[in-house]
Amino acid sequence: MSVVLPGEVIHTQHKTLKLGPGLQQSVDLQGRTSTVVTRAGTLQQNAKGNEFWVEGNSRRYVPAAQEPVVGIVIARQGEGWRVDIGSAHQASLDGLAFEGVSRRNRPNLKVNSLVYARVSLAHKDMEPELECFDAQTRKAGGFGELNGGFLVRCSLKMSRNLMDPKYFLLPLLGSRFPLDSALGTNGRVWISAKEVKHTIAAARCIEAADPDGGGMDQNAIKTFIGTLDI
Repeated sequence: MSVVLPGEVIHTQHKTLKLGPGLQQSVDLQGRTSTVVTRAGTLQQNAKGNEFWVEGNSRRYVPAAQEPVVGIVIARQGEGWRVDIGSAHQASLDGLAFEGVSRRNRPNLKVNSLVYARVSLAHKDMEPELECFDAQTRKAGGFGELNGGFLVRCSLKMSRNLMDPKYFLLPLLGSRFPLDSALGTNGRVWISAKEVKHTIAAARCIEAADPDGGGMDQNAIKTFIGTLDI
């Protein structure tokens, strides 16, 4: 990890390269591509070495292509919907951007419905666009409307922590009670458990472990769970 500043050019080469928030590709007059930093922060890289992003103190989500997000439907628009994903601009979700839909059997999303979607288009001069299927398989892959459950808001850093398979919290909670979750990179996490008290416990643990909240480590969370009624 290293601290980077806007305008810096970093070395990122991979067959399946993915750039997250704080980075963008630039092409010069000779057709050469480079990766340029667009915001100050710490350069991060996933375990596979194919995904890079800049971790900063920003509290507002900046959409990046292929990232999963949890959105809230705020309005119907033509044949699709306007969706709040916590960014500066609302995102659009087309009525056909779901697995196996046609003009006759589109989803019937209501205002305030929750959706788990993938950012299919992210550009600073255009509004974000969403899709509710996997880009490679064209299958739902867990994307779509989220029914029931509870929406937890957290910091962007906490979102990425939860998406890390090595992060302790979700496996720890899963060892105590069955828990379903949809993890968005936009500071929103949807959780659902069979019992309300388990859903509340999971939400409180996420808030307690959030670096912008309690900032508890694994041992502290274990102690905290012991004080909850689960």
